[in-house]
Amino acid sequence: MLEHITLMEPDTLPKTFVPRITATFEAMELLDMIRAAHGQVVFHQSGGCCDGSQPMCFLKDEFRMGTQDVRLGVVDGAEFWMHQEQFEYWKHCQLTLDVVPGRGSSFSLEIPYGKRFHIRSRMFTDAELEKLMPLAYAE
Repeated sequence: MLEHITLMEPDTLPKTFVPRITATFEAMELLDMIRAAHGQVVFHQSGGCCDGSQPMCFLKDEFRMGTQDVRLGVVDGAEFWMHQEQFEYWKHCQLTLDVVPGRGSSFSLEIPYGKRFHIRSRMFTDAELEKLMPLAYAE
């Protein structure tokens, strides 16, 4: 079972935490374009088949998290959430939000840009596992 904690803003966390989610410059650049057009956004990766297996970008005020969603962290000002069952597969990895050419998924906001968000991963070291960024559940 994942630990339930109070959501903390990134600026209030100690600098010694290892982030669970990071982003490439290309992902942050696309994210800036999307925010300029739409406002604040949130990422969600459900782990379901097809579209749910990649991160999707939604308007923050229009997407509701479920009680089984876990916040891995904040990427360039946008919260990144994942369904708890999907997180169980990724909990030993640092995820990097990246961008590749192609069509985004379902209703994800990057569709008009000819790109889609993509996750890359690497295993945490033993030392990093001891310093991971805390998780939070949706309420």
